[in-house]
Amino acid sequence: MIRRFLLAAVCLVSASAATPQLTTVQDVLYKADGTRFNGFLTVSWNSFQSADSADIVTQSLTVKVVAGNLHVQLVPSPTTPPGYYTVVYNSDGKVQFQETWSVPASSTPVRVSAVRVNAATAGDITTGGQITTGPIAESQVTGLVADLAARPLEGPAFTPGRVALINSLGSLDGATGNAADCLHVDGSSGACGGTGGASAQFQDGDSPGGIVDGSNTAFTLSAAPSPAASLSLYRNGILQKITQDYTLSGSTVTFVAADTPQPGDTLLASYRLAGVGGAGQSNPGPQVLCSGTGASTTATTLASIGACAIPAGLLLAGDRVEIHFDLAHTGTASGFTFEVDWATTAILNRAGGSADAMIAGRAEAGLTAAGAQLSAQSWGTALPFLAAVRPSSDAYVSGITINFLGMLSQAGDTLALANYSVIRVP
Repeated sequence: MIRRFLLAAVCLVSASAATPQLTTVQDVLYKADGTRFNGFLTVSWNSFQSADSADIVTQSLTVKVVAGNLHVQLVPSPTTPPGYYTVVYNSDGKVQFQETWSVPASSTPVRVSAVRVNAATAGDITTGGQITTGPIAESQVTGLVADLAARPLEGPAFTPGRVALINSLGSLDGATGNAADCLHVDGSSGACGGTGGASAQFQDGDSPGGIVDGSNTAFTLSAAPSPAASLSLYRNGILQKITQDYTLSGSTVTFVAADTPQPGDTLLASYRLAGVGGAGQSNPGPQVLCSGTGASTTATTLASIGACAIPAGLLLAGDRVEIHFDLAHTGTASGFTFEVDWATTAILNRAGGSADAMIAGRAEAGLTAAGAQLSAQSWGTALPFLAAVRPSSDAYVSGITINFLGMLSQAGDTLALANYSVIRVP
């Protein structure tokens, strides 16, 4: 009796442990160029119960494909609820594509075309061990809801095309203000170069008031430079050094006795005005826009021997542009003419003689809302010092070109732009 019972139990265990039915998927795989596919397939599935009641757990297997030959045995896909295999094709060290299989029960090998199904139709979505079709809720994707909640959201002031800033609620708003305003780290905006809407201002080409008679040492500027170190004072085109050549008190310049201006001397000053910037705010340093050596000309008509193109949006009202240049004249047979243009406005135009082997000059453009105030100084080996001031209405906001031109009175000599620099002082 006991032997019969044990034998029945063994038979029962053997039956329950029987291998489930398998379907062979066998085919030759090709690439679009007609060559055979080489690589491997990763076949994965979710847990399901086979038609012969075998429990198939979530797993995957890798199938190697050599010279296009594919051979793999799989449990037929369940029909209630429907289940599918996900097959990823790998070749040349990367994933090539992915497709979905529904494997039928078959005692003879089937080809890939017989098992391939549309992934959208299949649904290919598994949740909690159950295969479902159609869209799934966000809550069913691990971590998706939390990730969506952590992302920045559009705030009430969100505006496309504006600089984005984070408001006090953590949402994204668009910065407000004018296109030329500066944006601060706290999200506020305002005119660049100062607080309370104030913009940088400069006094250029200022001629100090006072008698130049060889004995008077005190001269008065149109305003008090602020800071005092911003004052650039020129006597006959030569930059004077504070404390060594003069002292400054408010708007009064006092020359030391040894440097008392003499009859015929020319004084010019450039400086920054008070009220520029706010408390604790520093002004940015000068910016070299262009510098180098230029070209030469032997032409008897005005020709460009150098240029500096300043792009749009760089210059702002309150900026100052300094222009320095040196010309070299080779030969003694001809005089020459040189000119410096601020866009369409000539900053200076002078004629040098045959004895002028060298010319030096500088010009400044103090930018205003309406254009610029231009000042210039030039002198040469024999050419006397000359200063001039004039306005310009050229629109610098859209970009501007500074052009250096020269010509000879007659052929034979050469005029060259030996050196030039263009500096922006914000």
